[in-house]
Amino acid sequence: MPDVRFGVLGPVTAWSGADPVPVGSDKCRQVLGLLLLHANRSVERDEIIEGAWGGRPPKSAVNLVQKYVGDLRRSLHLDNGALQTVGTGYLLRVTPDQLDSAQFASGLARARETRTDGDLVTARQRFVDAVSLWRGPAFSGIDTPAAETERARLDEYRFGALEDLAELDLLRGEHALALPELSRLAAEHPYRERVRELLMIALYRSGRQADALAVFHDVQRMLADELGANPGPGLQRVHAQILRGDAALDSAAGAREADSRPISQLPADIPDFTGRAEPLSHLVGLLAERRVAVIAGAPGTGKSTLAVRALYEARDAFPDGQLYLDLAGTSEVPRDPAMMLAELLRALGVTDATMPSGTHERAALYRSRLTDRRMLVLLDDAAGAHQVRPLLPPSGGCAVVVTSRHRMADLTGAEHVELDALTAEDARELLARIAGPERIAQEPETAEAIVRLCGYLPLAIRITGAKLAGRRAWTLQVLRDRLEDESRRLRELRVGDLDVRANYDLSLRLLPDEAVRAFRLLGLLGAETLPAWVIGPLLGRADTDDVLDVLVDAYLVRLVDTDGAGQPRYRLHDLLRAYAAEGAQESYSDEERRAAVERVLSAWLALAEQARDLFYPSLFQPTPGRSPRWQPDHRVLDPVAWFDAERGTLLRAVQLAADWGLDELAWEIVIASVPYYDHRSLYQDWTRSHHIALEVTRAAGNTHGEAALLQGLGQVGIYLDEMNDARRNLHRCLALYRAIGDRRGTGLALASIGTVHRVLGEQNDALRVDYEAIGHLAAVGHGQAEAQVRTAIGLIRFEQGDLEAGTWVEEGLQIARRLGDRHRQAVILRTLSRLQQGTADTNAALRSLTEALTIFNEINDERCAAYTEQRLGAVYAKLGDTARAGSALERAAHVFRLNGDRTNEAACWHELGEVEAVRGETEAARRHLGLALALWEAIGPPERAEEAKKALDQL
Repeated sequence: MPDVRFGVLGPVTAWSGADPVPVGSDKCRQVLGLLLLHANRSVERDEIIEGAWGGRPPKSAVNLVQKYVGDLRRSLHLDNGALQTVGTGYLLRVTPDQLDSAQFASGLARARETRTDGDLVTARQRFVDAVSLWRGPAFSGIDTPAAETERARLDEYRFGALEDLAELDLLRGEHALALPELSRLAAEHPYRERVRELLMIALYRSGRQADALAVFHDVQRMLADELGANPGPGLQRVHAQILRGDAALDSAAGAREADSRPISQLPADIPDFTGRAEPLSHLVGLLAERRVAVIAGAPGTGKSTLAVRALYEARDAFPDGQLYLDLAGTSEVPRDPAMMLAELLRALGVTDATMPSGTHERAALYRSRLTDRRMLVLLDDAAGAHQVRPLLPPSGGCAVVVTSRHRMADLTGAEHVELDALTAEDARELLARIAGPERIAQEPETAEAIVRLCGYLPLAIRITGAKLAGRRAWTLQVLRDRLEDESRRLRELRVGDLDVRANYDLSLRLLPDEAVRAFRLLGLLGAETLPAWVIGPLLGRADTDDVLDVLVDAYLVRLVDTDGAGQPRYRLHDLLRAYAAEGAQESYSDEERRAAVERVLSAWLALAEQARDLFYPSLFQPTPGRSPRWQPDHRVLDPVAWFDAERGTLLRAVQLAADWGLDELAWEIVIASVPYYDHRSLYQDWTRSHHIALEVTRAAGNTHGEAALLQGLGQVGIYLDEMNDARRNLHRCLALYRAIGDRRGTGLALASIGTVHRVLGEQNDALRVDYEAIGHLAAVGHGQAEAQVRTAIGLIRFEQGDLEAGTWVEEGLQIARRLGDRHRQAVILRTLSRLQQGTADTNAALRSLTEALTIFNEINDERCAAYTEQRLGAVYAKLGDTARAGSALERAAHVFRLNGDRTNEAACWHELGEVEAVRGETEAARRHLGLALALWEAIGPPERAEEAKKALDQL
């Protein structure tokens, strides 16, 4: 089937070539119409259901929509690229030549261009061709607010085309041809003064002077009776010309008389305008298409500056001039649309004596005045769509730019251009243009620091540039030093009537009290991106999506992205954060701010524990502390993804707890994160978080928290082969736990000390503390740790020659199985394989390792799986199965590299090189032994490096 074309200028339909294509049932046609109404944009399924069934959809509406979309794909031969499913909605891709409304708009533009060029014959034919595309009311049968708006917009285009066509006939002297159509148009749209003017001229040229004058008196009476207004200057001018028999009316050129001077109300352009190339180009393109564009963004991002620059670049295509209004949307009382309409009408020649009294009447007259004009309109600082709608000109010849600090999703048909901070390069260039390029060139690094401290915000950079320009004796370092102090930064960002803080005050003025409170308290949480749920604990209540929406729509909080756990993440611009924190300190007591921070940290703790509990049971989980838990409106589903997303935020939360002296929350958040740090081998985060919390717990005399943190530091010391530090921390931990009588903690500390002894070859000392540890762990019911310690005892005793040592490991395995702890089972199975191999039961060792590897893969523990692959590689190598040994060792080495475990990575490369040497793969063996040698030389011990070097020499 040839490419399908769509028709919306009448009942919704489709064609293939010249032939109509059956669309299906009425409901199917409505679904197609709704997709075409939002062509090339995603339409949510709920919006389609509302449009097709109104407020009474059937229970099967979702299934029916899916069916209708499927029917459309089949009947119109739309593959997934043309009609896509996007989330819970659908997107229909349509090119301009596939849609009759787009063809109409482009045909109309070509007709007007041709008329301007003077080819009236071709222009008329193009007008006729464009108008002939209409088959009835646009989107007929689609009854939604969006369809009504689009129908009205397209109808304005159609009517303007009909007026242009009639005027063209008058220009060509074909008044008899224009007369019937003008009479019909005047009857259908009695308020369109342009039509009345053209009709009077056509009647006058047809020798019907009395009828022409009657048209004027009819419209004069109607305007006076219904609107309390007089006919506009154009009608009055034609009336006067008819009364005096002006010869100009007898010529084609007299059909319309242009104003002698276009209106020009634009503010002055900004000579140092910098950057914004992409949004400026986009905006100028929208103006060329006669669109309504909304420039939205946070305070100080340069919305008005961009708007003025774009209108200056586009103004040559709008010969009738430019209108400008300051809507004062950020003032305490935004301007009334009725008063602003009066201001616009005065600029368009309407006197106060003839000014209509009502908003709707003024809006109608305003649109009438602009119907046949090509003008630019700038509506600056809008409070919202409600303020803008009455000020929009009719579609066709005019274009509009609106600036606002609020999103205007409810301004139908508008295209949004959102502004953020400048790029670093554009920010430096703007500073150089204001302060002088030579000063920036002398101190480039300091200049970079200044624009960074300004958050790359145009307003802040203008202020700092103006300060530098007015203080030629200053070095840039002087200003940088003053800006470095965040507590005084906003005070520095003020010069003359430019003031960042005052600019921000305007945005807060009209916000609801709860949104202001949430914004200010957000400033206390630091520079990290934050998930949406933090608003709840900040305010101390649930269901705060509406508050966040207000802040996002006001551009005070920015949606950054969606993290790997599926959470949208938000952030305050650095200057806004400083402003918010300053406002919180001025507006709320220390107790109020502390309580808000404590609630947020309690929520972090609750979620971290949720995530922790979705991991395998941790050996490092001490006796819980006394912190409160706040349950936010969020549930963790994937613990690794959640911790990955919140990794930086949790470190910031620990620091925040320390800053506020919330020692109990600090150590409990840290300990809840340990299973994740262990899983990801994040030893730096592990160590850093523990030291931050340790400082505040010690300062508070919090023995329990200090002991738990020392246990964690001891464990990470074991992982990093820092045995002296590990031993010192663990012995201090043990003393603290014994002092407070915490047997669970005592048992865990003893078990870790046993590990240190075992690694250092102090086997008898290891057995001594492990036996003591079992007594404590069994007494408190910590089965996972007991199982692990029993396994450790079994391994030590086996190495000492005890042939019955395996019973200890079997007992540990039974405990893990009884608890359903699959991770612990796999760890013990891996240990058991060493005993089995030591007793020459290689097959049993392979079975244990295979079972362990299966479990680790099923629970997605890649690091423990790598340890198991390393053991399998060693077993296969001893069996002479070099192919399997090589595969297992290579897989393990790559995982160790990703996790930063250089010791085990080196061991794998070393053993793999030896396996390859046995296989005769000399080049591969040399490569892998070389990798091992480099790692052993970097991390030690020296004897391992010597072994690798010797193996290489033998090759």
